[in-house]
Amino acid sequence: MPFAPVEGGQIHYRLDGKDELPVLVLSNSLGTDLSMWDAQVPAVTEHHRVLRYDSYGHGASTFAAGGFGIDRLGQDVVRLLDHLGIASASFCGLSVGGLVGQWLGLNAAKRMERLVLCNTAAHIGTIEGWNARIDAVKQGGIPSISTSILDRWFTPPFHVREPGIVDRFRKILEATRPDSYVATCAAIRDADLRGEVSKIRARTLVIVGTQDKATPPVGGRYLAEHITDSEYVELDAAHISNVELPQRFSAEVLQFLAKAK
Repeated sequence: MPFAPVEGGQIHYRLDGKDELPVLVLSNSLGTDLSMWDAQVPAVTEHHRVLRYDSYGHGASTFAAGGFGIDRLGQDVVRLLDHLGIASASFCGLSVGGLVGQWLGLNAAKRMERLVLCNTAAHIGTIEGWNARIDAVKQGGIPSISTSILDRWFTPPFHVREPGIVDRFRKILEATRPDSYVATCAAIRDADLRGEVSKIRARTLVIVGTQDKATPPVGGRYLAEHITDSEYVELDAAHISNVELPQRFSAEVLQFLAKAK
């Protein structure tokens, strides 16, 4: 199991695809791990070398007690690229991964070829909502909120059609360390890039889910309207759109990345 050193710990990562192909980094959402991208790997590795990683405090990546911000998560990506000797890459992140992508577009612009910002926003949720979730996890653990979270992640028809996938994501969510989950919630709560995203210069694809209650389409439209060189795609899915509509999601990403500069 490969790891890259980062500040105060290690990030677990996985590389798939041929060495000579351009690199696409995939960044997971809150309460998941790199396996959330499994459905994308077969199609994407035909054209790109795929670098997935467990974000700080998730999956097999380590976590040291204490708070952190989105800048820490962005710096982890830069350190991961440095560790692997990758000068530049395209980046695709979902939810908090999309916040990381925005930070990278602003603070590591020379390392970013293109950005795909999925089911995300420049400012996600409300302070009150995040504080309530943090309190709930501190009092009852992640299992106390997992059903409500899964109801936001996937549409009702998907729950009926794919109960095995929903159960797999429940297990991943409930296996997340409560302290790292809470710290990531606080990082998302405190992140507000609305006044900065207009400075992003990388060509960007914004993907939203029509039925996404966690990051409604209005947040994605804001990104598309304020990032100069951007495109906007709306999928009939909830929050984890790459899992709910894997073929359509992968096709949109590949089509975008294949466009001439």
